[in-house]
Amino acid sequence: MRFFSYESRFSQVLMKLSCSCLLNILWFICSLPVFTIGASTTALYYASLKVIRDEESHAWTLFFRSFKENFKQATQLWLILLAAGLFLGADGYILYHLRKSSTGGMAVIWTLILALVIAASVLYVIELLYIFPLLASVHNTNAAMLKNAFLIGTHYLFATILVFAVHFAMFFAVVAVFTPLIIFGEGLCAMISAWILNSLLIAVSGTPEDYMEDDPEEYPEEVTKNISDNSAENRLEEND
Repeated sequence: MRFFSYESRFSQVLMKLSCSCLLNILWFICSLPVFTIGASTTALYYASLKVIRDEESHAWTLFFRSFKENFKQATQLWLILLAAGLFLGADGYILYHLRKSSTGGMAVIWTLILALVIAASVLYVIELLYIFPLLASVHNTNAAMLKNAFLIGTHYLFATILVFAVHFAMFFAVVAVFTPLIIFGEGLCAMISAWILNSLLIAVSGTPEDYMEDDPEEYPEEVTKNISDNSAENRLEEND
């Protein structure tokens, strides 16, 4: 009977699966206006990280708390990224057709430019994968968030590949294997991604002392500087 007890690993996994299902539904409903996708995704990662760390179990309360607290900044960042994504998508579409209809030297030129757009799109995906988990973990300016998401994502390529693979696998499973898996959808992706990124985000969101105790060589210098500045700001706010 211990296998089915609340403390057993099996029960904990089932609890986290049920939380991911609930969070996926909340995420989907709160993302319907489209411009709220940023706040909804930040709330999804905030709740998922809390559940993974066993800090709290009321997923819906965590979700709406973060949705309210981070709504303004998450929406600003999402609209910036949405505009960038539309720009890259339009560029890619136009360049692809220009390359297809050209020959000789012009075809080579369009191919090279298209390759640059594809490279920029890869960096854009890295931003998307990290910006909202980072926003769910630390407080900083929009510019610092975008910069740190890029630095962390490019520095920890293995974690980045794993998180991307989780999302791609879910998309493939829903589209080509078993469509009802959509009930877990982004909620399960966020839960697994939170598990993958948990240690990294704890280090990033901690104090400079926590960072040094972890490993002074492990994180990019620029990220460390921004973390230190942010921690100093937090201490000043607490003293006030």
